[in-house]
Amino acid sequence: MTAGHEPSDTTARALAETVRRLQSTAARVQADARARAVVDLATGILAERLGLLPAEAAARLARLAREAAVPVAALAADIAGMSGQPPGQPPGQAPGLLAGTAEPVTPALAAIADLQGVAEAVLEQTADALGAHAVALWLRLPGGVLALAAHAGLSAAEADAWSRVPPGVPTPAQRVVVGGAELWPGDPEAAGPSVGVGSARAVLPLIDAGRRRGALEVLWPAPGPAPAPGPVLGGPQRRRLHALADLCATLLVEAGAAPAPAPTPVPVPPGDDTALLEGLPTPALLLEPVVRRGEVADFTLLRTNAHFRDPLGRPRDTLEGTSLLEVYPAACASGLFEQLIRVHETGVPLPGEQVRLVFQQGGLALPATVLLAAAPVGGRVLVGWQTETARAGEAEQSALLRQAQRLARVAGFEECPADGRIRWSDGLHEIYGLPPDTDPVPLAQLARHAHPDDEPAIRRLLDTVQRRHRTASAVVRLAHQDGTHRYTRVIAEPLLDDHGRLTGVRGAFHDVSAQHRTEVALGATRARLADSEQETADSERLALRLQQALLPAAPPPLGPAGLRAAVRYRPAAQHDRVGGDWYDVLLLPDKRVLLTVGDVAGHGVGAATGMVALRHALRGLAVTGAGPARMLEWANTVALREPGQITATAVCVLIDPAVGELRWARAGHLPPILVGADGAQVLPLPHGVLLGALDDARYQEHTAHLPPGDVLVLYTDGLVERRDRPVEESVDQLIRAAGAPGPDLERYLDRLLELSPADTDDDTCLIAVQSR
Repeated sequence: MTAGHEPSDTTARALAETVRRLQSTAARVQADARARAVVDLATGILAERLGLLPAEAAARLARLAREAAVPVAALAADIAGMSGQPPGQPPGQAPGLLAGTAEPVTPALAAIADLQGVAEAVLEQTADALGAHAVALWLRLPGGVLALAAHAGLSAAEADAWSRVPPGVPTPAQRVVVGGAELWPGDPEAAGPSVGVGSARAVLPLIDAGRRRGALEVLWPAPGPAPAPGPVLGGPQRRRLHALADLCATLLVEAGAAPAPAPTPVPVPPGDDTALLEGLPTPALLLEPVVRRGEVADFTLLRTNAHFRDPLGRPRDTLEGTSLLEVYPAACASGLFEQLIRVHETGVPLPGEQVRLVFQQGGLALPATVLLAAAPVGGRVLVGWQTETARAGEAEQSALLRQAQRLARVAGFEECPADGRIRWSDGLHEIYGLPPDTDPVPLAQLARHAHPDDEPAIRRLLDTVQRRHRTASAVVRLAHQDGTHRYTRVIAEPLLDDHGRLTGVRGAFHDVSAQHRTEVALGATRARLADSEQETADSERLALRLQQALLPAAPPPLGPAGLRAAVRYRPAAQHDRVGGDWYDVLLLPDKRVLLTVGDVAGHGVGAATGMVALRHALRGLAVTGAGPARMLEWANTVALREPGQITATAVCVLIDPAVGELRWARAGHLPPILVGADGAQVLPLPHGVLLGALDDARYQEHTAHLPPGDVLVLYTDGLVERRDRPVEESVDQLIRAAGAPGPDLERYLDRLLELSPADTDDDTCLIAVQSR
């Protein structure tokens, strides 16, 4: 077999059929890719036109398709202006349509439509005859995933939740598909997680050409169908379900909806071909013939053993379950396929011989010399091959192993007390600190070379291995001639004969000195970090308590002033972000009312103490009779004199209910909002910089009328601040969404917090005052 070998007619036909199948698959993949491109284009158009995020636009497209009762791809083509040419349809080809849809007919779509009809027909028959209430048809995809190909009697939500079942999830259908026995109501394994929770079920495999393509699952209301004489579901009923399962399997193959899934690895008992495969010391493959029209048309690569390495570098699990002609087309054309057919048909093994095969990678042909052997095993073919590169690599592997042991400072040993033989691997003399020509030291004399304090640990290790015949380990300090010690982990396991008697000891020494030093350093670092974390936690706890103590849950009664008020404080979601937001409502002796809201920059104790200083300063300044602008000038001086020179925003409002007038000033803060019967308005912005920013800051003051029934709202930026839009837009959106305040101020503030568009996870303070 050489690179110039001409393939036989059988090989040529098999390769040609494989090429046609791959071309058909490629055409379907291209059509699906074109359809996905149209859906992506329509999603982008919706996102741009409706101002949505891509995920929101995709959800909107799916919902519109459901409401219009048309496929998503057809609706996407309409949106993208491509309705004249269905997605995935080659130009110039008249599209075939599924009845009642605008979807082009492909084998997969036709199969799904037929399967849906079969599922409904199965439910109709089993509902009348056996009382079933739901049916599910499962399709096995490459890789072991189960897809819910069709269903009847299940809700859309449940079907969507179970649309894909990953491999390894022990559903009843998965057990049957991977080679288990068919399940019937009452079987313990039929009670696993699946659709129709709590239902009784029967699960039958869908088998074609000896391969399990999927499963048919029929469900009954608990406790299950009425028992017939004998087993639940007697012979005639079971034969009917078997016939329906055969129909579903046939439909999968004829419609082309079942893309040649990987053959199901059926569990085999010890001593079968699987055990033989794994027991071989050389690379091996297990092949199953694929028979079409009475002759072998291909081989399925069922399994590979742990020694197998693909010549093209592909992982083993991606090869298992695939077609040999698809995976190694050039090698099969260069003679491999003919040899395997001859072994399968004649039953005569192929002895190991060197052959020349070609492996194709892209457009590059890679010839290789392979030591090939093959033998029939129970209707299958066991193939052993090993490339020259693999054989040459064994010596390289040994060298790499020695290098890795040297770098990791690991060395092995083995000793047999019966003949006194002790073997040390390279590097063990260095770990012991002994010259290379020194005789190996028996494990029983380890204590002579270790620190005296480690003698008890060495005794326990020897006792565990030699007397109790169990593997043991210990970390000891080996003493070197220069007076230093090497921290070394010793691992030893007993070697026992068939009667349980100790015949030797085998193990390894691992120099962990560097690891020990690192652990000591890490321990010291952890201790420092723990102290730092404790200090941070104490600081955060103190800041939170300060803030909670200074922000009362309810404002003082304002009845003497003819006003009523409500307040809210919403802390940040993260406790470590305790900030300097504050509010204050103060009834002055002359029946005027002072309202302040502010936000100190930063978080933690510094922000909380700064908030305390400013809040109390404004309270004290209010009794002087000064106006809001003057009070902010004094508060600016306080901020400049505070340790650390804090900065803060604030708004200060003085309400005189006797004349229905309010005066306000601001220091870089968001303006108040006045909500009345005619709607809401944001009050003008008087000039004023941050507190603590300038020594000689001056603040403007504005005046407005507060009619009876109107509500004045003060707030911090945690209520409206967003990263993606100006704060003015967020304020306008919130006012419009909240609507009129009504008579209940408490409920109105709760509604403002619920509708808050903010996304910065910051503290929020709110004050609402209404004139009676």
